[in-house]
Amino acid sequence: MDKDVLIVGAGVVGLSTAYYAALRGCRVTVLERGAAEDEGCSFGNAGMVVPSHFVPLAAPGMVAQGLRWMWNPESPFYLRPRPSLDLLRWGWRFWRSANAGHVARSAPLLRDMHLASRTCFEELAALWGNDFGLVRNGLLMLCKTERGLEDEARTAEQARALGIPAEVQTPRQSAALEPNVRMDVAGSVYYPLDCHLVPQRFMAAAKRALNEAGVRFLWETRVVGWRVDGRRIDAVRTTRGDLSAQEYALCAGIWTTSVAHDLGLTIPMQAGKGYSLTIPNPPRLPGLCAILSEARVAVTPMGSALRFGGTLELTGIDLRVDPARVKGIVRAVPRYFPEFAPDDFRDLPAWCGLRPCSPDGLPYLGRVARYANLCVATGHAMMGMSLGPISGKLVAEIVSGEGPSLDIGALSPDRYS
Repeated sequence: MDKDVLIVGAGVVGLSTAYYAALRGCRVTVLERGAAEDEGCSFGNAGMVVPSHFVPLAAPGMVAQGLRWMWNPESPFYLRPRPSLDLLRWGWRFWRSANAGHVARSAPLLRDMHLASRTCFEELAALWGNDFGLVRNGLLMLCKTERGLEDEARTAEQARALGIPAEVQTPRQSAALEPNVRMDVAGSVYYPLDCHLVPQRFMAAAKRALNEAGVRFLWETRVVGWRVDGRRIDAVRTTRGDLSAQEYALCAGIWTTSVAHDLGLTIPMQAGKGYSLTIPNPPRLPGLCAILSEARVAVTPMGSALRFGGTLELTGIDLRVDPARVKGIVRAVPRYFPEFAPDDFRDLPAWCGLRPCSPDGLPYLGRVARYANLCVATGHAMMGMSLGPISGKLVAEIVSGEGPSLDIGALSPDRYS
């Protein structure tokens, strides 16, 4: 097709949208507030593709668990107290969504999106020579305690009811699945459909493919306003001047809220800061990716390196590294992997990124009602990499006139308008 599409944001969702739009014959421009060499939220994450993650962040028990955790600066969740009406509204909406009915409605859609995204990754790996190191050998949810294993076993039962394979493992069975590293656990749940990859390499491969497809990139370009005519956007006003297109897509992560506000749109999100540490030559290199269940720490082998990521820190737009959050990750690892010690992490640089978290734990995806030529794709929280390709593909289907291949009505960007 012959259509001009302008995408705001060059994270994994923005690049995926650009790729699938260009594949449909669109002329695509991507503008990004950061520099080409910046490593935002799409680069330092755990690189997991997780059909196992069908439960949204807003789930029963999360409010109570969060309240218990928030008083410990090393815990998996931390809320920095601050006077913010937006944070209070977000928290109230989160509380309203954290119920069993919301999970039951959301789980089939998240399952379908993760599985569809997994297929996208497989297709891209075949096209790009697997430049990004996609490994399809599953994920272990490692449980330190019997209570943790019981909780994960209940989730595994839900997974099987949704058609997602999940196998509860004893410590001996867990060791047989992961012989490369000694574990001190009560057991695990194995999800064979989960995958992992190297995020930086995926982003680099995507940029190469987009450059070859003739996609135009405008780096260090900020949105400062919009030019609107009725129900259509005529142009986006930027620090490089006005830019016009026939279709627009907001894929700007946590910055989408402020950019959309200038259009009179309400897209509430909070920045959930996450951290990661990557050991270039670890004492042991697991073959499977894993999540340390009680600690909420993700562990991903990336070539010869090993990445540990975790924490959800609601602190606003703030990219300062909190040593206590990093310490929480470092202290958790030896409890599950006794062959690792805090010294293995000494002098490693800590990466942090801002995940865009919606109040109900679901992404915003689709057209807005107010404008006939604007789509939104953001709010993926910790699932941005896993859901990036399918989110981009769905937006490309919409802007090209095909209509989305999945029913994404529940993800409407207007749901808090």
